[in-house]
Amino acid sequence: MQVTEKLIAGKRNLEIYSETLIELAKNDPNILAVTGDSRGSAKLVDFGKQFPGQIIEVGIAEQNLVGVSAGLASAGKVVFATSPSCFLTARALEQIKNDVAYSDYPVNLVGISAGVSYGALGSTHHSLHDIAAIRAIHNIVIVVPADNFETRMAVRAAAASDKPFFLRFGKRPLPHLHYPEDDFEIGRASVICEGTDIAFIACGEAVAPAFGAARLLHDKGISARVISMHTVRPLDNDSVIRAATECGAMITVEEHSISGGLGEACAAVIMEAGLRLPFKRIGFPDEYTVTGSQADIFNHYGISGKDLAMAAADLLQKTVAGTT
Repeated sequence: MQVTEKLIAGKRNLEIYSETLIELAKNDPNILAVTGDSRGSAKLVDFGKQFPGQIIEVGIAEQNLVGVSAGLASAGKVVFATSPSCFLTARALEQIKNDVAYSDYPVNLVGISAGVSYGALGSTHHSLHDIAAIRAIHNIVIVVPADNFETRMAVRAAAASDKPFFLRFGKRPLPHLHYPEDDFEIGRASVICEGTDIAFIACGEAVAPAFGAARLLHDKGISARVISMHTVRPLDNDSVIRAATECGAMITVEEHSISGGLGEACAAVIMEAGLRLPFKRIGFPDEYTVTGSQADIFNHYGISGKDLAMAAADLLQKTVAGTT
């Protein structure tokens, strides 16, 4: 889209997740939702009403959630195992590693309320480790959609795949970042807007602030590219390298720890390609996060359009001065 366009408000990705599952289940009785006491928070109440025989509730038992889902997938079911990401990827990590990834069962692990969606509940409920944990386990596709379009297409892709997936969703309504005719492909990033002075590579709910920064920079005569790296694995290495060679600097933005997340993945691609450019990771530092609303926490750690624009201008200024 054009950087000058105004963003239009959309729905919560979880609402799109539910709507898409309902669409799929109408034509496929093998579609199953398995939840860990999260039917309401995952917006799966309507799904359960329409398909009471295709939803299973295991209660607050994440290990059982993943184990049961792996068993169902082994029998040919198309399973979406849904639970808050902070618990799914911590309490059930062994089951994800062995029952799903090692066994190569096509379970779709759906981490809801990810990042700092549970802002006011504090660090115990913040999920800033999940991408890093899953990235360290072989054989799981990781998708972090930035808007409703990417969510709908990611759920469809997961349902059609024979590989394990990890889908990561937040809670807040998101703006539309894509045209209706846009393409979507697992493993291929989406360029939200073009630019050559600096590139923002972001995923999930951090993409909209990056686009906001690009708009502010545009008003100052700075051309910023915004890339939605919705598939964190397999990473679109070509898009990273292209941005690193065509843009003067790069900033990665993620609602995740800067340890083990999108930023480190992009940095590894750049270094291994033998490229060099001013580079900065923006996410959550190596500390327990502050408590507050998601917006408050984003602002505290500089994940806002204004702060990202300032970070970009500062990085470019240091580049000109030769201090990076």
